[in-house]
Amino acid sequence: MRILMPVDASEYSKAAVAFVASRSTLLKNPTEVGLVNLQYRVPARAARALGKEIVQSYYAAEAEKALKAAAAALERAGANVATRYAVGTVADDLASIVANDRADLIVMGSHGDTGLKKLLLGSVASTVAVSCTKPLLILRGAPIPKRDSLKVGIALDGSPYGAAVARFVARHRDLFGASPSVSLIHVVPDLARITVPGWIEREVPTGIKPEQVEAMQRAAFENVFKPAHDLLARAGITPAEVRLVGQVPGDAIAAQAAKSRLDLLAMGSLGFGASRHTFMGSVATRVASRCRTALLLVRER
Repeated sequence: MRILMPVDASEYSKAAVAFVASRSTLLKNPTEVGLVNLQYRVPARAARALGKEIVQSYYAAEAEKALKAAAAALERAGANVATRYAVGTVADDLASIVANDRADLIVMGSHGDTGLKKLLLGSVASTVAVSCTKPLLILRGAPIPKRDSLKVGIALDGSPYGAAVARFVARHRDLFGASPSVSLIHVVPDLARITVPGWIEREVPTGIKPEQVEAMQRAAFENVFKPAHDLLARAGITPAEVRLVGQVPGDAIAAQAAKSRLDLLAMGSLGFGASRHTFMGSVATRVASRCRTALLLVRER
């Protein structure tokens, strides 16, 4: 497996490095970790006054502060590490590096504010994610698990994007530990009642009989869960099923992640668009706003 990690000297990057270093099952196999640090360009007037050699030495020294300790920690854990730094901006230079790297997974640490008025994943992570087409794992401030085997939730919606998540977990099972605990999560609407919009929202009964509601919901769960079961079975994973009923899937999934104390929540993505606030899609954005669980976002071309 190849992992690319944009890092700086922050505690969030250190936590991301600690997480990858804790993947003992993964690191028993040849694992490449590319560390990249971004240095913001010195203003042109200052650069001319200092001279090219001094400016380049400054970039190298600053980058080493982030790269040296991270590389040492990962090498001690058994990873094959390569380091580099770039000079420029997150939106152009770092995003380009991420887009063109042959990594199987991008891992980043982020302060990730909860609350829709702020960038949910932090400015750097959000900017990278806008153009990222690779699986992206963002560690968002929750305690980093020290154990190898993780408690993982896979949120499914019946679309190919959910299947892509299950496929990624099966293909890279070792990332999640020797004996990961995996649960499939799906939310169906409450078919017995619907919310009628208006000046004052109100719930009204649908008139569907309880046994019909139960049968329809059961069929929906089975249709969504079966493909994921089949994909995970190939990797020797037998997941549990979490069947939720709710009108707002993002809220139900976030509550379940907190209730189950998941180490990681994996979700599919509709694709990353131009807006940093909506690149994950509405459900994933709502989940990110309501819990600090590590998020694995998988986008399949």
